[in-house]
Amino acid sequence: MWNRILRRFFFIIPQLLAFSLLVFALAQWMPGDPLTGLVVPGMDQSSLDVIHADAILDNPWYIRYLHWLTNMFSGDFGLSYTYRMPVAVLVGARLGNTLWLAMTSLLLFYLIAVPLGIYAGRFNGSLGDKVIRFLNSISFALPIFIVTLVLVWLFGFQLKLFPTRGMPLLPETQGVFSSLWNRLYHIALPALAFALSASAGNIQRLRSGIIEAKQEDYVLTARSKGVPESMVYRRHIFRNAIMPVTALFGYDVTGFIGSSIFIEYILAYPGIGRLFITSLESRDFSVIVALLLIYGLAALIGTLVSDVILTIADPRVRMR
Repeated sequence: MWNRILRRFFFIIPQLLAFSLLVFALAQWMPGDPLTGLVVPGMDQSSLDVIHADAILDNPWYIRYLHWLTNMFSGDFGLSYTYRMPVAVLVGARLGNTLWLAMTSLLLFYLIAVPLGIYAGRFNGSLGDKVIRFLNSISFALPIFIVTLVLVWLFGFQLKLFPTRGMPLLPETQGVFSSLWNRLYHIALPALAFALSASAGNIQRLRSGIIEAKQEDYVLTARSKGVPESMVYRRHIFRNAIMPVTALFGYDVTGFIGSSIFIEYILAYPGIGRLFITSLESRDFSVIVALLLIYGLAALIGTLVSDVILTIADPRVRMR
């Protein structure tokens, strides 16, 4: 199994290279260029030609790609012409905020989805199950940006429990616990938006798995032998019903990637999702390509993690 995992891991490299070629070419074919906003009114054509020559924008896109690829292997992802700083420094400053948001969102996501899914599956047909299914149907129907706006209106403007945008600059003199609390206080609203929007799928999968497992022969046999109901659920039903949810962990991480772009932009959260939108608006090619590579790498690794978890959880499944 580990040989197959290692082989799949190394197969990510050619996939990432092919993906980088595609996104680099598409980014270069976008209308405009990243220097448009830097042109000073009244600048003569010779000065513009010098700027474009320094940025090698006059070369064909495949020459620029080879130049960019060579620099990338040395850790140089180019220069952001909008922010006038190296892309690696710019993305590195935002990546930490997105990772904090991702970890908090996924933790809150499972804390919501797993208990509700277990309750709805174990007591299917009850009033609580009907309420959960009704809320689930609403969550399925609403896009994540609508959920985010509703939460901002409710918890930000009406109840005034959480800030509605941004992340404060934390002073260096602030203690570790104060800094952690301040960060979590500003992460709570965007993390809750992702958790509520994404938990519907896992709640439904877990509920269906538990209802199906309750009818299996091994469960009926355990009950006929007098095994306590709590042990039947803990050792037989829940262990099998949780498998699809656990195996989709990597895909949940991939799903967060797309969701974070909307959440960060709406709440003005300083992560790579908001940076991606602003880079698209300013045609900052170097930043766009670097961020798309990060998103692509996260998606590929998330898929691999899901396959590994499913292989470990269910020996009948074999990775190819």
